[in-house]
Amino acid sequence: MSMQNAFYRLALLAALALAGCSTKKTPEAPVRQPADVKAQIRQLLPTDVKDKSAWTTDIYTAFRTQNIEASASNLCAVIAVADQESNFSAEAAVSGLPKIAWGEINRRAAKLHIPAFLVRTALMIPSPNGESYAARLDKVRSEKDLSDIFDDLIGTVPMGQRLFGNLNPIHTGGPMQVSIAFAEAHAKGYPWPVEESIRKEVFTRRGGIWFGTLHLLGYPANYSQPLYRFADFNAGWYASRNAAFQAAVARATGMDLALDGDLILYGSDKAGSTELAARTLAKRIDMSPREIRRDLEQGESPDFSDSELWKQVFTLADKMAGRRLPREILPGIKLESPKITRNLTTAWFANRVDGRYQQCMKRR
Repeated sequence: MSMQNAFYRLALLAALALAGCSTKKTPEAPVRQPADVKAQIRQLLPTDVKDKSAWTTDIYTAFRTQNIEASASNLCAVIAVADQESNFSAEAAVSGLPKIAWGEINRRAAKLHIPAFLVRTALMIPSPNGESYAARLDKVRSEKDLSDIFDDLIGTVPMGQRLFGNLNPIHTGGPMQVSIAFAEAHAKGYPWPVEESIRKEVFTRRGGIWFGTLHLLGYPANYSQPLYRFADFNAGWYASRNAAFQAAVARATGMDLALDGDLILYGSDKAGSTELAARTLAKRIDMSPREIRRDLEQGESPDFSDSELWKQVFTLADKMAGRRLPREILPGIKLESPKITRNLTTAWFANRVDGRYQQCMKRR
């Protein structure tokens, strides 16, 4: 064999060896078995949860059907919110609910100049279950039952239609207190048959967990810790990120802004306070009012933090502050609800949930 042929053979063998190395696949992590995931969920649930098997199955199903990683952190995030909102009760009793219900009815009646005694008299008529509406309202215990009463009232009683139109005044419900409107807008992919309505599903254990998991984890957000997702759960997707942007605009302009995460007046062409403040920076950041509006309209999407407006405002604000400003902060929102009798905020909610999250992570 000539030296030249030997060289070619060696070169060929080397090429084949390199080809083999280049196509060698990195071993994939083993797929977790359903039984292993469910065992982890049971371990992470608080010890006093009743019917752990049912809660475990519904949490597992929510993660599986939404293709969300069942990591300890993600599982504990859902567990912490459900624990905070309902102590794992699909139909948790609400203290003083009859008073709250009658207060809402009388408030709406007063706006229409309808005397309270006339409303009470009108609601003495029998409801579909045989009891009068007034009797049902006097003893209502859960938001699910109250929502059912309002559904019956709006559907069958002219007084109910006059007071509420076609809109049930119960806006959130279930073990994770999910917005009914959010659930109705994100019902695609819901894995169970809808027996009556999405509203009814939200008040079930399975539906409340499914939509709550989607609201908490079903969007991409590059937060440094779950605390900010907990705030978003209360204030809306990307509220913590957007509040940080509002703080940067306030720093750059010297203008006071509400750090609520709402970058524009949604549903309106009018400019809100954040947009008006950003416009005052137009020359300094070399952007037109139209370009500023275009970027602000991305405030409910992950793309906003890659926008030109975000980059220019933070570049300016960081320079003025002499340091890198935070890209995430807790929104400054006061919680408003007939059920809330104390001065509570989104930050309070997020920190309460985070405390439960930390307890859950210790149970690993």
